[in-house]
Amino acid sequence: MKQDRIQWGRLLRRGAALFMATLAVWLLAVCAGAGAAAGALQRLGENGGFVSAMLAAELGAADDGTLRGALDGWGRLVVDQSALLRANGQGASPKPAGGEPLSPDLPAGQPAQDHDDIAEPPAATAAPGTVVERTLIPNSTQGYVCAGGLYLYNRTNLTVDLAAAAAAPVDITLPQEGPQVLIVHTHGTEAYTPDGADRYEPSDNNSRTLDNNYNVVRVGDEVERVFTELGLTVLHDRTLYDYPKYSGAYDRSGAGIAGYLEQYPSIRIILDLHRDALVGEDGTVYKAVTTIDGVKTAQVMLVLGSSEGGEHPNWTRNLALAAKIQQSMNTLYPTLARPMALRTPRYNQHMSSGALLVEVGCHGNTLQEALAGARLFARAAGQVLLSLQTTPSGTP
Repeated sequence: MKQDRIQWGRLLRRGAALFMATLAVWLLAVCAGAGAAAGALQRLGENGGFVSAMLAAELGAADDGTLRGALDGWGRLVVDQSALLRANGQGASPKPAGGEPLSPDLPAGQPAQDHDDIAEPPAATAAPGTVVERTLIPNSTQGYVCAGGLYLYNRTNLTVDLAAAAAAPVDITLPQEGPQVLIVHTHGTEAYTPDGADRYEPSDNNSRTLDNNYNVVRVGDEVERVFTELGLTVLHDRTLYDYPKYSGAYDRSGAGIAGYLEQYPSIRIILDLHRDALVGEDGTVYKAVTTIDGVKTAQVMLVLGSSEGGEHPNWTRNLALAAKIQQSMNTLYPTLARPMALRTPRYNQHMSSGALLVEVGCHGNTLQEALAGARLFARAAGQVLLSLQTTPSGTP
């Protein structure tokens, strides 16, 4: 009888632990940051081993998987329901060609392809079943400039005050009359991994196509649609500036932007939409993907040019806008955004204080994943842009 009571007690404790662990995972999913998640888990602290492992995974201390390995089957079962926690127990991180880690570990999966427009990107095609999925969100501050839940991977020698940028007002006012937003694609032929009905005729072996129904121009169409539904006035330049020649594409897209600005002086926001390329040293193709509301969704990264690449008086103002949009994504869809990146080239962002480069997914993602990411990015960015509109009387 005593043994029966012990077994029943053990079952009850395990049942309670499973319930609390499941609740902890849910709280982690809805919390905006590691600090909030830690506080939530501490309030559930009856199952100390499980909570410790989850906290370590969230805060980056369990990258060798030892704490997860110490859990019993119940704890591992619940940890494995979270892509973020599961990723932290999988051992060493794969690395892209540039030598930078490509997992939630630092610095969180910056691309092998820098869109520097100097040389053709490496050939990188893959069948859907061979692509490795990663949700690229940081679990450590090491390697980043951080402020208020924002992460910036600084690939320049410039000093960045991210806290000041996040706190600074965006000194842009969207007029009531005329186009407000310009969407362009310096590398418009960039495409995604063919999947299902989304198959295209490639223009070369670098996951690119001239068919605008399947390349990144289609992603721009989706952003334009959502922005328009929100009430913004958008121009979408669907020109393929990277064809027939890849090098010089930024010069050509810059000339196109200049023409639009001259014709439509009301334009305040310029978004250059791309897709990333993530290839491991062994040739493995990766994709940045998360699941939001049950839908597999390509992650989005904001890339900023800097004054290291030439005269660029707008780069800190571009950063202030990027910080606001990143905060909006983090609030609405916590796993949608990868950390922001600051790089040497200007990417034509010197032409406007409201110019950003937006990476929607990777070539390993499917088009449908990229479209899902584009929709959510547009909703989050749209909330920021709507706050910059003037009223009919001319005041914000």
